[in-house]
Amino acid sequence: MKQWQGISELVAVADEGSFTLAAQSLQISVAQVSRNIAALEQRLNIKLLHRSTRRVHLTEEGKLYLNHCRHIVESLEDADHSIASLMLTPRGRLKITAPVFYGETRLAPLLHEFLTRHPDVSLELQLTNTQLNLIQGGFDLAIRLGSLESSSLIARKLGTRTQYIVGAPEYFNQRPAPQRPDELSNHECLRGSLDVWRLQDDKGQPLHFRPQGRIHCNSGPALLDAALRGLGLVQLPGYYIEEHLKSGALMAVLSDFRTPDDGIWAVYPENRLLSAKVRHLVDFLSQQLA
Repeated sequence: MKQWQGISELVAVADEGSFTLAAQSLQISVAQVSRNIAALEQRLNIKLLHRSTRRVHLTEEGKLYLNHCRHIVESLEDADHSIASLMLTPRGRLKITAPVFYGETRLAPLLHEFLTRHPDVSLELQLTNTQLNLIQGGFDLAIRLGSLESSSLIARKLGTRTQYIVGAPEYFNQRPAPQRPDELSNHECLRGSLDVWRLQDDKGQPLHFRPQGRIHCNSGPALLDAALRGLGLVQLPGYYIEEHLKSGALMAVLSDFRTPDDGIWAVYPENRLLSAKVRHLVDFLSQQLA
């Protein structure tokens, strides 16, 4: 079992910030903590920790290795607990990444509700529109939208999103609403980060329209503001515009040519034992977003 030697000690030192506190949390001697980590470094032939008289901190290699070790330790702890109870109470840190606007407006409130239900869970939420590497970043879970690329990740569908093409009444006072996709070429279109708008024809076959207009921006909220001001048509997911459709501030067009709804997904590495905290969270999000 030499391959496990030092892993729990490394995680404890990283969490506690010192060999002494790590030894106390593991209920072993400081010498044993130091000895096991030294053996781990020797086996890997790499330095994991910088040690000084006042502090201990991880090397860059140590930070990368810690992400893997932390999940190993947590998975082993969950395995032990699951023997005693099939309904293990979620506990520990959840590290999650998600797209910015969806994370701010939809996901974060649900995560906060989850935390109120499970006081032993803490949260680190990183919002970015860049798809981060889950293993290297030490993430438990990612929320991703739309079509998924082929990968080794496990994906569970939490819900769906609808794409709309919308404009403000002020805009339609200047130009008649398009009745068919080919009429979009006669309209001022607000362009986002995607080169094409996805539609389908009368027979359900995919259509790709390249929007043209004087505004090009990679921010959904900015494009939404432009649409509300009557500056053009925009294609956005429903969670951007639902309240504006209800109030009449925006009107949807070409509904008969809208593509089928795409997915909202929870993804996580396939080689990772799904911990209780992640399992409970995915179940909770699936119930809320279905």
